[in-house]
Amino acid sequence: MQTPEDVPTAGEMPMLGLGTWENTDHAQCRQSVRQALEMGYRHIDTAQIYRNERAVGEGIETASVSREDIFLATKIWITNLDGDTVVESTEESLARLGTDYVDLLYVHWPAGEYDPAETLAAFERLHDRGAVDRVGVSNFEPDHVDRATETLGVPVFTNQVEIHPFLQQRQLRTHAEETGVELVAYSPLARGAVLSDQTLGAIAEKHGASEAQVALAWLREHGITAIPKATSETHIRDNWESLSLSLDERDVERIDAIDRQSRQVHPEFAPEAWG
Repeated sequence: MQTPEDVPTAGEMPMLGLGTWENTDHAQCRQSVRQALEMGYRHIDTAQIYRNERAVGEGIETASVSREDIFLATKIWITNLDGDTVVESTEESLARLGTDYVDLLYVHWPAGEYDPAETLAAFERLHDRGAVDRVGVSNFEPDHVDRATETLGVPVFTNQVEIHPFLQQRQLRTHAEETGVELVAYSPLARGAVLSDQTLGAIAEKHGASEAQVALAWLREHGITAIPKATSETHIRDNWESLSLSLDERDVERIDAIDRQSRQVHPEFAPEAWG
């Protein structure tokens, strides 16, 4: 059985976490967070728009894991990104989560009320007063990241974007390597599409693993943190056990060759570069 110490880290952020997007059933969300933490997960990801911060907080509270050992992240929604509302809505998120601080606070999208100068100044104030340990961005293209880096008085710690074998984000990965900004992959299993891919299936059979584990191990080989959403204990455990899977060079090359530019998440307010 893997332990929390088996999870590689990026700047103290565990590189495997539990995603909670679309986990809106309060009791189920609370239970999945508790189960994940007691299994060994130490990275929990949520957002204001997920409408489950209270359930996430209760899951943390009921788990037999100290808050100080958990890397907790949430995101500010696009309607809350003007300066004053950033601060107010963050305070509301902290109250729902039952904590005095988050380890990572994201700008959820460069959209809506997002203004680099005003929004990021508010994030910096929250950081300076100890309510936020690290500042992150999400769904940012390289030019957005560069502008944020120029504007913020604290480092941009990470950019959370959709990454999986069918959307490999090579440009963003190169930019992240050049700038030192960590990448966090949401929808790392392509919303379940990896489970029916022949290449991933062949590699999974070779290793006696699941296709999901192969996709997560591939991300880890590229230094990318993954936060797969899971609600059942079976899926939470299957993702956790990906930590014991080591891909060889040929496996990685075969997955690298899959890239289909198949995006699963594309709201109308997405960056123009997405087409």
